[in-house]
Amino acid sequence: MEYRKLGNSGAVVSAYCLGAMTFGAESDEATSFRLMDDYVAAGGNFIDTANVYSAGLSEEIIGRWLKTKPTGLRDLVITTKGRFPMGDGPNHLGLSRKNLQEALDASLKRLGVEHIDLYQMHGFDALTPLDETLRFLDDAIRNGKIAYYGFSNFLGWQLTKAVWIAKAQGYQPPVTLQPQYNLLVRDIEHEIVPAALDAQIGLLPWSPLGGGWLSGKYKRDQMPTGATRLGENPKRGMEAFDKRNGNAVTWEVIGAVEEIAKARGASMAQVALAWVAAQPGVTSVILGARTTEQLKDNLGAADLQLSAEEVARLSAISKPQMADYPYGEGGIAQRHRNIEGGR
Repeated sequence: MEYRKLGNSGAVVSAYCLGAMTFGAESDEATSFRLMDDYVAAGGNFIDTANVYSAGLSEEIIGRWLKTKPTGLRDLVITTKGRFPMGDGPNHLGLSRKNLQEALDASLKRLGVEHIDLYQMHGFDALTPLDETLRFLDDAIRNGKIAYYGFSNFLGWQLTKAVWIAKAQGYQPPVTLQPQYNLLVRDIEHEIVPAALDAQIGLLPWSPLGGGWLSGKYKRDQMPTGATRLGENPKRGMEAFDKRNGNAVTWEVIGAVEEIAKARGASMAQVALAWVAAQPGVTSVILGARTTEQLKDNLGAADLQLSAEEVARLSAISKPQMADYPYGEGGIAQRHRNIEGGR
């Protein structure tokens, strides 16, 4: 297992993170325990959850597992998130000091820990001033409740604004950003990735397999069945399947992933994960396995290093199609210049 710095901090995490969104929902407690045991045995040290995952049950399961590993907590980096509703009241969500204070204390209790290594804001809150959120997070660090903080699902301008408010006010800076990122969803490369690179913030991509598309589980003109991310929400699943199934680029990307996987003796999931892990700014890729078999296959990506040619091929086929301006070739040309000068 490769280890990387957690963004601009001094902490070190494994290049693949175990996502716990399935805990208590798609994976029962016994399975969740086995997933964590197998992940740690493979060299992983980074576990990601959120207070809204299974309405707090995911955190509780991790907390009960941690109690069985009294000497193991020192070797792990635990991250959770706050932002989305944990109740029906108007102050039961958001990034206000009131909600975050209660949400953080509740997460600490469910996890059974004295502090959280990385506390992430699960999404932007247009109603709460960023200064209020950042001041709370700085206080939480100074009070020893969290070690670091980061964001999830922020846009480029929101991330940059937060970075500069923290700098201007003397607050501790954010260290990570958790966005959706995979071979089928690459729009973050236009603004979000450059903003993260500029601030030396580490990326923690979620849904690196595109909801299962890049694992090869879906076939053209064949509706998904069984326990899949599409099959469990029929209406949204049908819409997502119809959208992807009619997209020629989707199948070109899947075909390229499949060809490389066969040539390398690897699974499609391993190839797709290795591509994400090789992208600029990526600290750790979040694995969302439901079963120990899925996790074992996903962790095989840690031993797969794609060649520069393979990475380039996948990047070229999956390149987002944008208008000429501002993110296409015309806009790019206006933002760059040759060091030699000239017209």
